[in-house]
Amino acid sequence: MKKKENTKQTKNEKPLWFRAKWYGWGWYPSTREGWIITGLFIAFIVFWGTSIKNALPNQWIWYWLGLIGAVGALLAICFHFGEKPEWRWGNKPIFKKK
Repeated sequence: MKKKENTKQTKNEKPLWFRAKWYGWGWYPSTREGWIITGLFIAFIVFWGTSIKNALPNQWIWYWLGLIGAVGALLAICFHFGEKPEWRWGNKPIFKKK
């Protein structure tokens, strides 16, 4: 049986904004900063989707570029301020490391 990783923070370490999910791959916000980033991302997507629709009806490339940029920025923040992502299924590892 594999031991559970120690996820407690020491006094010198900053708290993780995003924790790794127990099932699947990805993160969820775990601190106030993580929730603020998540809220700003959702607000930007709603704003971008409604404003670009009214401003540029035939130029969908700008919509997709803004969307890809926002998702890329969110992923970069999650990688920097979050736990190392990996496929998980509870305590059972999906892919065994050699």
